[in-house]
Amino acid sequence: MVQPATPASDFADALVGEIRHNYRLGRVIVAVDGVEDTGPFAERLAAAFVRSGVHTVRARMDDFQRPREARELRGDGVAEGYYFDRYDLSTLKRVLIEPFRLGGSTGFQLASFDAARDRVAESRWLTAPADAVLVLDGPFLQRPGLRGQINFTIYLEGSQFGLAPEVVGADELYQAEAGPRFGASAIVSVADPEHPRRVFADSC
Repeated sequence: MVQPATPASDFADALVGEIRHNYRLGRVIVAVDGVEDTGPFAERLAAAFVRSGVHTVRARMDDFQRPREARELRGDGVAEGYYFDRYDLSTLKRVLIEPFRLGGSTGFQLASFDAARDRVAESRWLTAPADAVLVLDGPFLQRPGLRGQINFTIYLEGSQFGLAPEVVGADELYQAEAGPRFGASAIVSVADPEHPRRVFADSC
């Protein structure tokens, strides 16, 4: 059954058209970066890539967390811990980003850790065609250790109302270290998730 078009799906289709214009062939990694709740936008974007006829792979930063003991080494609810210790960037690059970029028959994994059970996720190696898109969402995707690994980064801006203090503090650390508004390929306001809109780095 064909789903009716909505402002959000139309926006995703237009954004996919822009990305596909610039990256028509080969493996492409698209990051949906934001302080929280990036999943719904990333899902719409992935669906738009599928509609465009490209093989699409989805992954989430939340599936590349570190064990709870490591995440809370600095204490529970500490901004520095949320920013520096929460995610396993080396494993993300080793089992997903680098092998996906290699193409060919190289296998990659979409998850390394089951945070709900606080244990390593079961290994599941996948492959994809030569021309494929990986849509990866989560926070802090423009930090120095990931720059140069991603083809197109969408930075989402919304309200920080209701966020935990450690999340707000972690975002402040990220803004100071990475300046994500200025490094993104596109900035999108999702203050109204059903009506996303493009904004620009020199706007407030």
